[in-house]
Amino acid sequence: MERDEPGSVSDLFWAVARQLRHTSRETLAPWEVTPSQLRALGTLMRHGAARPGALAKHLGIAPRSATEVVDALEQRGLVRRETDPDDRRATLVVVTDAGRELAGAVRRARAAESDRAFAGLSDADRAELERLLRQLLAGWAPAAEPVEETPGQADPGPPGA
Repeated sequence: MERDEPGSVSDLFWAVARQLRHTSRETLAPWEVTPSQLRALGTLMRHGAARPGALAKHLGIAPRSATEVVDALEQRGLVRRETDPDDRRATLVVVTDAGRELAGAVRRARAAESDRAFAGLSDADRAELERLLRQLLAGWAPAAEPVEETPGQADPGPPGA
């Protein structure tokens, strides 16, 4: 069965998005980490230790969902919970050395993935694509902070994330 060729800009956009999601899942598979876990890890690496509620707010998810993500990361030794020195009743989520190592490995794998995905584009085409994507993001939710998925990079998603 042949694939239908995307026709409109919207069709093309969603076809690329589907391919990026598929490629991203393949890239993340060796580390057995979900995109949600990676987003949380990246947020903690960019912003430092955070209370679970603040992490949920950064991620735009319910506090209960953030707790589940933190639990999974903690079980794998990628983060740990510590008492907040400013309020001993509160807990901070902190990235461990293992979490930093995983984030670095994923970042390198995604950079290689990005290089492969964009290999057919000239430098000028890449710059124009970046400009257009930034323009789309800026117009989508001007009051919201852009979604950042990858540890150490301000990139909204695969493959360069």
